[in-house]
Amino acid sequence: MEIKNKIIAFLNMSKLHIKRISTQKELKDFVLFNHSLYKDCSNAVPELIEDTLKNFDKKNNAAFEFCDAEFFVAYRDGEIVGKVAGIINNRANEKWGTRNVRFGWIDFIDDKEVSKALLDAVIAWGKERGMDTIQGPLGFTDLDQEGMLFEGYEKPGSMYTIYNYPYYNEHMQAMGFEEDAVWVERNINIPQKDGENSANQQKFFRVAQLVKDRYGFSIHKFKSKKELRESGYVKKVFEIINASYKDLYGYSNMTERQMNMYADMYLPVLDHRLVSIVDNKDGEPIAIGICMPNLRDALKKAKSKMLPFGWWHMAKALYWKRSNILDLLLIGALPEYQDTGCISLLFADLIPTAQELGFVVAECCPQLVTNSKALSVWRSLDTVETKKRHTWKKSI
Repeated sequence: MEIKNKIIAFLNMSKLHIKRISTQKELKDFVLFNHSLYKDCSNAVPELIEDTLKNFDKKNNAAFEFCDAEFFVAYRDGEIVGKVAGIINNRANEKWGTRNVRFGWIDFIDDKEVSKALLDAVIAWGKERGMDTIQGPLGFTDLDQEGMLFEGYEKPGSMYTIYNYPYYNEHMQAMGFEEDAVWVERNINIPQKDGENSANQQKFFRVAQLVKDRYGFSIHKFKSKKELRESGYVKKVFEIINASYKDLYGYSNMTERQMNMYADMYLPVLDHRLVSIVDNKDGEPIAIGICMPNLRDALKKAKSKMLPFGWWHMAKALYWKRSNILDLLLIGALPEYQDTGCISLLFADLIPTAQELGFVVAECCPQLVTNSKALSVWRSLDTVETKKRHTWKKSI
């Protein structure tokens, strides 16, 4: 009887098992699976563990005011072999007239049984709540990582984007998913003082001067992060993001609590010199450009943990020994000003600052291929397309 029970126990362990996580330890295991799956992949940049756990905390993440979420883990032989988050953004569904359940933070070994079981769990959870379509990978909001990489695997990732193995897309196709939105990423060779990579950068300066003369626009700069926080501009910056992104794929407006959350998250690591704001003639902000040093190498050295010594690698990369790569985090303008050339003022300000700080390349965050206005700003610079990513969708 004892041998029989051991055989039964072994067979049960060998079966694939999907578990809806319920404890903090299981949530941490959920996050750490990505790190183990990509430990030998030099181009992957795992998320900062502490930040990811905070993002999944209902008390910390303001998106839970309008989002529902469940987290699923796949086990086989007692080991984690995959994970996925199921998310319903009720605000986005109401805005777009959809009944979508999102899948996000998905990772799995190269086993189609595993990937199917994970997504079947999200589908079942979504259908219980009246959803009729599954789409992803997406996060709670547009400021989370989104889009599955399908071109540019040989390029290094970033802390703001998803990196995945090529087989992920093969699994999605095998399950009958269809391509949805597509984003493109590019590197911009920053014009240097010696003329290298200059392309047609002078166009920005010419247009910037014309815009100043015609509309009375001006660049607003800050002397410190403290001044930026106390100026009242932070909320206005997020209001510009809400307005400029409102018609983009899947976007849902940030609430005031979300604005405060992101301010607390990003202000401590921003360099005020790399924040550029365009004011109209009445002194009201109408466009923003926010950049920061690339932290890819620092995250790897820190092993994506702030403690015990990860904070040192991060601080060094931000303040003392910066990478020569600049990350373009956010660029946007109020819709009524998007055809005025106000974006030229941002670049006319940021290019000399980047030169002075020693940056050579700027990495642009993913941009929707349908967002022609945003893509057109690079025409006067020396750029190269580096990656493409997309979301998948399927009726359920």
